[in-house]
Amino acid sequence: MTDEPQLKPPAAPADSADRPSRSGNFRSSVAQFLGALVLMLFAAPFLDELEYGQAIDSLLITLVLILGVLAVGRSHRTLVMGAVLMMPAILTRWIHHFQPDLVPVTIPSITALIFVGFVEFQLLHFIFRTPRVNSEVLCAGISGYLLLGILWTSAYMLVAGLNPDAAHPAFSFNISNVSAHSLTQFEAYYFSFITLSTVGYGDITPLSNGARTLAMTEAMTGTLYMAVLISRLVALYSSQGPDSPERKD
Repeated sequence: MTDEPQLKPPAAPADSADRPSRSGNFRSSVAQFLGALVLMLFAAPFLDELEYGQAIDSLLITLVLILGVLAVGRSHRTLVMGAVLMMPAILTRWIHHFQPDLVPVTIPSITALIFVGFVEFQLLHFIFRTPRVNSEVLCAGISGYLLLGILWTSAYMLVAGLNPDAAHPAFSFNISNVSAHSLTQFEAYYFSFITLSTVGYGDITPLSNGARTLAMTEAMTGTLYMAVLISRLVALYSSQGPDSPERKD
């Protein structure tokens, strides 16, 4: 009896071993997350002038939170953890929007601070564990930088909420035609990003020890983040061969 030839399964493509593994469809959402972040930040100064600006702002923040979970949800465990941390941030935000008296002003800041810190950690973990530079890594790096500004925004709102006394405010406004008031969300955005970029115009000054410590830490973090990120990306790019798909692109 003649043995019939055994059919071999088709060979996998040569570059399949070099392709990064995917967890569902979440890897493609980093660019979407970055786009939502940019949209939220650019829309923030114009929403205060609209009748339903606060509701639109809450919708944009909700979109950013959801896309943040998808951007870092590369495993079932991380996805579940992100969803668990996201829900309090969304719920407290909307409850404070419709019923401000039910939720203290500090609670939405605390829940947002915890969630943004989780997403920031996951993005940095991905950047420093990836073996190559591609568009996804660049989007993650930019998103991480913007998230640092949003992280400190929540921290500034928390400090301002803990110091509501007009006699001892956490921040002062050094403009003659601006009356004393509590720090608004857009002012927190503004102060956070000019501090992160070490610009510091001086129109908003931290007064309390907590606010000053946060401002000092954010300025150092922004400088170190850019230095470490650029060093990491240059090292990864230098380690890639000249024939790698990333360099050809």
